[in-house]
Amino acid sequence: MAKVLISMPDEFLQRIDNVAASEQRTRSELIREALRGYIRRNTLINRESNEKRAQVLEALLD
Repeated sequence: MAKVLISMPDEFLQRIDNVAASEQRTRSELIREALRGYIRRNTLINRESNEKRAQVLEALLD
């Protein structure tokens, strides 16, 4: 598994660590799950936007 180095404010990291501890998970597990959710939402939003653009284009071409 690859490792990445990111920067964030100390306060934000503490909040992440608090949530991870309360859920008895590692920081890495929590961050991976958050990113998976972000990617899922982003993919859905992009799909919906593309469908709307296609509908507008079809209406213009009719």
